[in-house]
Amino acid sequence: MKSLRFWKMTALAVAAVMMVACSSSRNLEKSKDEAAMEAVAAAQLADSLQREAYLQKVNDNAQHARFITSKVKFSVEVGNRQMTLTGNLKMKRDDVIRLQLMAFGFVEAGRLEFTKEYVLIVDRINKQYLKVPYAQLDFFRNSGVDFYTLQALFWNELFQPGKAHLEDKHLKKYTTAVGVDDEVVISLENDKLSYRWLTDKQKARIKMTNVRYADYLRGNYQLNWDYSEFKMNNRKMFPMQHKVTFNTPDKEVKLEMMLNYMGNDEDWEPRTELSGKYRQMPIDDILRRFMSL
Repeated sequence: MKSLRFWKMTALAVAAVMMVACSSSRNLEKSKDEAAMEAVAAAQLADSLQREAYLQKVNDNAQHARFITSKVKFSVEVGNRQMTLTGNLKMKRDDVIRLQLMAFGFVEAGRLEFTKEYVLIVDRINKQYLKVPYAQLDFFRNSGVDFYTLQALFWNELFQPGKAHLEDKHLKKYTTAVGVDDEVVISLENDKLSYRWLTDKQKARIKMTNVRYADYLRGNYQLNWDYSEFKMNNRKMFPMQHKVTFNTPDKEVKLEMMLNYMGNDEDWEPRTELSGKYRQMPIDDILRRFMSL
């Protein structure tokens, strides 16, 4: 009996040891899985924090000045037609962007004015103008570009479509990817629209902005804006050279602006008033007149 009892106890002890061993093995496997998952989560969190920190750095490079004014050399090319003029660039934050184009260096030949409500194109020579909301211009309507988007483009800043200002909480919607030549590509997708910013990784500075609207039925629209020749303005770097290319299904328009003698002049009227001598014309007629200046 004692021998039988001994073997029963031994069997129970062995079974118990095996159960503990199996349980320990399962716990060990579970611990390894949990550790791996925690490592992945930690890496993702670190990547997310690093991404948002970089985006914040790019966003912090935005100008603080309320006004930017400058002399400008302006050229535009449409097809085989090209025009080069001098002029003035005047911008007031959250209010207006104005380009005054001069003929012979001292006579205002034309004016482009962008406000939150409308686009104004003025032909001073022929006393004609076009004043329309953004929604009536194909490129602006299809690309989702409004005043605040244009402002960010002119001021060399990140933006979120449909928002007046890019707040820190919006940065989570952007993605980043390392490019070539120590560059970082910032991306944002919105249905048929895609936005790209090519940035200098070390300086967190925007070198190029691209807005693309893809539509298989109506065709593709694309805006590409390159920045170079940065100089200090109000303790922030600002691009002195802007190269812009508009692509629509049936035409390409190239613009180039070279700024000079940049400042922060506030002494100018932010709205253009036209006399009764001016008559409104279709956009194609206005552009044709501009190209013949």
